[in-house]
Amino acid sequence: MSDVAHFDRLAAVYDWLAPSASPDDVRAGFAYAERNVQTVLDLAGGTGRTAAAVPEYDVTVLDAAPGMLREARAKGLRVVQGDATRLPILDESFDAVVVTDALHHLDAPAAIRAASRVLRPGGVLVACDFDPRGVLGRALVTGEHLAGFESSFYAPGELAAVFEEAGLRSHGVRSGFGYALAGVKLGGARTTGSDEPVRE
Repeated sequence: MSDVAHFDRLAAVYDWLAPSASPDDVRAGFAYAERNVQTVLDLAGGTGRTAAAVPEYDVTVLDAAPGMLREARAKGLRVVQGDATRLPILDESFDAVVVTDALHHLDAPAAIRAASRVLRPGGVLVACDFDPRGVLGRALVTGEHLAGFESSFYAPGELAAVFEEAGLRSHGVRSGFGYALAGVKLGGARTTGSDEPVRE
């Protein structure tokens, strides 16, 4: 995807420009897992902002942009270069996958299917992104397109449907302009209660 070149150029200053990662949302999403979470894949993880914010987990940062991975490696993080939609990772390798402020830069259905494949049964995918509806959402979409990004945003209910199609039971973690969803891969050892899938 052409956005990779943009991020490669921005790598050295990205941490100054991007909003801070929300470790509370990530941890709250991990709480839905139906297995113990130890190993985590930070999908399209860039400079490793999210990975660095949750040091209690064994996190691997995957990104397609070499410049972003150089920044992550400089933080002492484990990195893998690869396409988020065609992960160079064995099936059922991770307890959790997190994608923070990046899903709109990807082919989201393909990336979510790939994440589901590498999750162990009962593992969880946590996605933190932005709702394109409303004044803020429309402004963000316009701004990203003007900046040359090929961004494609999903409303929470739309993304929840994509989760379900990939075999992930969806749960709302946080709502609003900046929202978070968790998707649990079926086949875990315990249940998480009676939460209903996210709706519009």
